[in-house]
Amino acid sequence: MPSAGSRTSNRSGRRTPRAQDPAPILPILARRVREVEAKSVKGKVGPTNRIKFQVIALLVREERARIKGDASITNGARAEVLKRLDGVATILARTAAQDTSLLSLLDPQGAPSAAAQRMRNEWLLESGAELSEEELVIKEPQQRKTTVVPAELADRQVVPTQVRARVRANPFLEPDLSTRIPAAENGYLSGWDLMDPLYRAFEQGAGGGAATMNLPAAPRRDIFSPAGLQLMPHQAQLLEAVRRGHRTFLLADEPGLGKTAQSVLAASVAQAYPMLAVVPNVVKINWAREVQRWTPQRRVTVIHGDGRDVDAFADVFVVNYAVLDRHLAWLSTLGFGSMVVDEAHFIKNLTSQRSQHVLALSRQIRERTPGNEPLLMALTGTPLINDVEDFNAIWQFLGWTDGRHPSPGLRRRLEQSGLTPADRGFYPEARSAVIDLGIVRRTKHDVAKDLPAKRVADLPVELDNEVGRSIRAAERELAQRLLTRYRRMLESREGGYDASAGPDLELMRRVARAELESSSPKADGENVFTMVRRIGQAKAAVAADYTAQLVHSVGKVVFFAKHIDVMDAAEQVLADAGLRTVSIRGDQSSKVRQSAIDSFQKDPEVSVAVCSLLAAGVGLNLHAASNVVLAELSWTAAEQEQAIDRVHRIGQEESVTAWRILAAHTIDTKIAELIDSKQSLAARALDGTDTEITSSETVQVDALVHLMLTAL
Repeated sequence: MPSAGSRTSNRSGRRTPRAQDPAPILPILARRVREVEAKSVKGKVGPTNRIKFQVIALLVREERARIKGDASITNGARAEVLKRLDGVATILARTAAQDTSLLSLLDPQGAPSAAAQRMRNEWLLESGAELSEEELVIKEPQQRKTTVVPAELADRQVVPTQVRARVRANPFLEPDLSTRIPAAENGYLSGWDLMDPLYRAFEQGAGGGAATMNLPAAPRRDIFSPAGLQLMPHQAQLLEAVRRGHRTFLLADEPGLGKTAQSVLAASVAQAYPMLAVVPNVVKINWAREVQRWTPQRRVTVIHGDGRDVDAFADVFVVNYAVLDRHLAWLSTLGFGSMVVDEAHFIKNLTSQRSQHVLALSRQIRERTPGNEPLLMALTGTPLINDVEDFNAIWQFLGWTDGRHPSPGLRRRLEQSGLTPADRGFYPEARSAVIDLGIVRRTKHDVAKDLPAKRVADLPVELDNEVGRSIRAAERELAQRLLTRYRRMLESREGGYDASAGPDLELMRRVARAELESSSPKADGENVFTMVRRIGQAKAAVAADYTAQLVHSVGKVVFFAKHIDVMDAAEQVLADAGLRTVSIRGDQSSKVRQSAIDSFQKDPEVSVAVCSLLAAGVGLNLHAASNVVLAELSWTAAEQEQAIDRVHRIGQEESVTAWRILAAHTIDTKIAELIDSKQSLAARALDGTDTEITSSETVQVDALVHLMLTAL
């Protein structure tokens, strides 16, 4: 395929339509727009079809302007062509409504990529158009200077007093270390869309090969730990790789295997200070403790609110996602030598502000570090939630891709194979190439064989009171509403539909996605969110009562719920049973939360930690208990596993059991089943198993489809 900077053809001349056809490109646009629309109905528009979408929008604009300005076309022909172009534009708008991330590609000011330019030329040549020499040249889009602070956040920026003191303490002006990252060299894969094949390489698995780079052997003597502490061999292996010069890591070890300690020591080994750690609010204090524990010679500061207490002369700066937007200006110029993103799956949504802030900071750090090689680490035991494309933001943070293309280094590695995405052998090579950039994945079974086993046990409970009956009635009502919409869409099809053909699952998923887009936990009326919340409220007392029984037989217990009112109800039941509890919630200050954790871990009189599934499901160590009660279910397998792994981690000496309280004969039991099925994604992509990936849809969509199928 042609490379960037080359010409797609040696033909020259002006661009003219075929005789007697004022717009020969239209049939091509109509065919291509239907292809993209079909992908959007399935809920996944991959990189290749995103390029198609952009090219269609570009050519529709060009054709509309050309037709309007061509005096040789009759008024009748002009009106007919414009009508057909409007039809294509309507399909584009409908497709963008299915996948709102496509809206940005409709921007007429957006510069088309090299791949989009090439596709545009190929379609025009296919239509019989003649292109000028200038049009045939593929132009690389100009590289834009990184902007860390968006204009709308400029007024919110704060500069702590200590930071000003640090600037004054430096008698020299800060040198401009920014370097222009060289443009990608031409190679035989430069004309290929490579992002979709890279994702597919992980989706297909690897026949038993775990997704972890080859790490050097751990030194015979622990040369990394301070006196009195000892690393496990798997931790020392990663640090040895850092000592030998590796600088980017997706550290995807299972929760509980000491990722924080590895990243803290990695900065010390690489001498990559100052270090910026972006972490969830719930673990800020714990991060500071880990820095002091593993690198006692280093100063650490935690950024709260507007940063009045920041020690600007510290070596390690810890900031949580929620306050990051206020500190972008000074963080982007402090000159960090390393950056760590903890619980990196938090940035998977590229449209969110926190993802954009994290990616802008990482780009700035890369550009301003001599050699463009800072230490960058993404920590997450659950990098994949619903789809392999959840890798996208993490790979961008690490500089492995820019979201549309692999980095020049990764592409060169792919070209060493001599294969293209058309070859079956390309995919295992592509997977290995990405892994070698720095994916490190170790499971507890592999590296902590002495860690006790864990199991998930389901406890179905009957909601046979009035509340239970109303929940089941609401489920039936929701299912009928969805079926009515589904049947209406079936009947609107040309030629009707054949009822004997069975349910149209793709159309059902489309109905389910539309229902979710119009629903929210706070909406009036019944939807899947309010229904699940009512189920949680109905289970609260039963789950708390079972927790009290567990305490009497096994000791300390961790109780998880999603909603505050469920936590409140459980705490009241436990208090009535004479049990002391601590609460870990999202609205607590870091100090209050850490005090609750310490009390649960060390005070024998504290029996139960009542935890928010979202606020306490990551980064905490609660291994004083070996039993977990899940009173409410999460929407993802990852969140459930994260919650259980607050207990099942290094330091645990007993077998761990997670008790899921399920409302029998309701959607609750189906959600549990779907959560379990989603575990196959990480197992296949990261651990190399041949487990089948059942669906890339969210649990919510699959749950609503289940309601419709059951009602049918």
